[in-house]
Amino acid sequence: MNKIVESFELYGKEYRLETGELAKQATGAVLVTCGETTVLVTAVVSKQEKDYDFFPLTVDFMEKMYSVGRIPGGYLKREAKPSDKGTLTARMIDRPIRPGFPDGYKNEVHVVATTLVCDGQNPPDTICVAGASAALMAGGAPFEGPAACVRIARNVETGEFIVNPTYAEEEASDLELTIAGTAEYISMVEAGAKEISEEDMLAAMTFGQEAIAAFCEKQAEFLAKVNPTPMDYTIHAADPCIAERIAPYFDAMSAALRDADKLSRVEKVAALKDAIKAEQFDDAERAAWGSDIAAELKKLEKKAMRRMIIETGERADGRRPEEVRPLHIVPGYLPRVHGSGLFQRGQTQVMSVCTLGMLNEWQRLDTIDPAEGKRYMHQYNFPPYCTGEVGRMGAPKRREIGHGALAEKALLPVLPSEDDFPYAIRVVSEVLESNGSSSMASTCGSTLALMDAGVPISAPVSGVAMGLIKEGDDVVILTDIQGVEDFLGDMDFKVCGTANGITALQMDNKAKGLSVEILAKALKQAHEGRAHILSAMLETIAAPREEMRETAPRIETIKIPVDKIRDVIGSGGKVVRGIQEETGASIDIQEDGTIHVGATTGTAMEAAKAMILGIVKEPEVGEVFEGEVVGIKDFGAFVKLTPGKDGLLHISRVANGRVAKVEDVLNLGDVVKVTVIEIDPKTGKISLDRIDKPEAPAGSFGGEQRERRSDRDNRPGRGGREGDGRKPRRRHEA
Repeated sequence: MNKIVESFELYGKEYRLETGELAKQATGAVLVTCGETTVLVTAVVSKQEKDYDFFPLTVDFMEKMYSVGRIPGGYLKREAKPSDKGTLTARMIDRPIRPGFPDGYKNEVHVVATTLVCDGQNPPDTICVAGASAALMAGGAPFEGPAACVRIARNVETGEFIVNPTYAEEEASDLELTIAGTAEYISMVEAGAKEISEEDMLAAMTFGQEAIAAFCEKQAEFLAKVNPTPMDYTIHAADPCIAERIAPYFDAMSAALRDADKLSRVEKVAALKDAIKAEQFDDAERAAWGSDIAAELKKLEKKAMRRMIIETGERADGRRPEEVRPLHIVPGYLPRVHGSGLFQRGQTQVMSVCTLGMLNEWQRLDTIDPAEGKRYMHQYNFPPYCTGEVGRMGAPKRREIGHGALAEKALLPVLPSEDDFPYAIRVVSEVLESNGSSSMASTCGSTLALMDAGVPISAPVSGVAMGLIKEGDDVVILTDIQGVEDFLGDMDFKVCGTANGITALQMDNKAKGLSVEILAKALKQAHEGRAHILSAMLETIAAPREEMRETAPRIETIKIPVDKIRDVIGSGGKVVRGIQEETGASIDIQEDGTIHVGATTGTAMEAAKAMILGIVKEPEVGEVFEGEVVGIKDFGAFVKLTPGKDGLLHISRVANGRVAKVEDVLNLGDVVKVTVIEIDPKTGKISLDRIDKPEAPAGSFGGEQRERRSDRDNRPGRGGREGDGRKPRRRHEA
């Protein structure tokens, strides 16, 4: 294939699609560019069909540090596991691509997006979806596209929407909406916002759908130049007799599904499936049709669940479509930790725990993203026991990272600024029991934990997961979906926010033809669900606690001149380490002279502050200090006035009367009370006088030595030289 290029401008930015030169052994490969940000997206489709009961699509996003002109950190100096942002980007590519393949297609598909250049202005993530779509279609894969993804921001001053904003434009926006799909339908939505209304969110989504259509049109023009040859493929078709044998069990499946208890329902459904396999299929058929039988049984379960809701308006657990499950909410569930909250909705239970720390405990990021780190960290854990299963515990999976990121995004807009609350904040949500909507339970539990910890959030946040059952023109929107409604439904639509507006949103859509009217109804129903949950939360804790736990660090901020930072740090950090070791406080020094002092006791806090202020304080003439003798010379003693600042107490001022040696009056480690009598304006050297001087001890110049000197011949030229064996000096001796 010859090199084919399509360059175009949309919404004020330059884009480029290119194929035919790189990675020619892949099924399809497209170089996609926005500004100077360039990503190579490849797609490979296996030739063999797999015996799976799911579509085997894998998406990898490879963050290459060379793309931003950096060498990776760590000992290996090469890219290791994906960052959280990289994992989220891979999920963002997967979700709009997956629905484009036909049902029953079981060939493995692998999409890899590799960042080659990142210009620091244009993010690489959204263009990867168009690259994946174009690579698949250029290779002739059975993909129904084109598909595209855009990010929508909003200019706060003008209210205008911005398509694929730069990092700077995004920073100045009150909305970050990532939306993907085709010209006909939306398949994926991610959003973070500063408490915007449902109407504004819907307007942004509508605008985003129009932008997606424009990008799909440009992609179609590029593909027309490529003129790909569609590959031959087969859609796996099960033997029709499998469905015929399973269909008569519809009523039995409907009965098995009507159970509010998840484990009981799962056991009933599993037992029915086993009975069907035993009654309708022999050993040879079960061996030959294993995955086909499993897929048909899943279809039976899906059909029974959906018809029950459409025809009766009743869900598996007996709830109405708009009804939220029973709530159990306990803020401050755990002792000693800085903050905690237990949130349970039906059979989904989450414990969120908040920990406060110094700002220098923030999370540092070694990624291609311009952000160096983050002060607020939310982590979500989903252990196997929460679903009653046996499994391996290890690194967080993509789903866990995604759910944690959603809860983090939901709470960021309500957190206090660093100036108002100079803490790093980490919240961990442990899913203890799960039956759907655990990410929204973690959002609610995290709000409880933050409020219990005394974090002055501007408003409490609640969240609810919405579902959709769509059969033809019949549509039912479900509030607070449980697991079976998520797996067998058409939409997972999560909405988080305060009483004032939306702070985060995420949607995965399996149903084509999702209209704006349906989305508007879902947003309205979600608002009602969120309000119900938030009201229940506020009954248990109405506002952030006024006092933090005794175990939480107290952090105070002081400001010093920038030219004094070096004095506080000391050579190799010696001074600041000494203050921390002596007081037990933690000290975080910023480049602008801001110092955050943290301690769990007031005594340690005040001691550390006093030592820092003492270092930067300039002594004044007449000021009195009590200081330790830290050095002794023939001419006097050096007294420590403040950490890092000494003054000289001359030998003539250590006592009343003359002394021969400073050690006759003072020793290292003695504490003396002194006053500043002079500061050299050029050198800054400080001269001291001792307050409450003692009398010079006997044996010094004031005692025995004075008596011995009285016996000397004090005449000029004599000076006690007679007995020393030397010849007396004569002035005019020839």
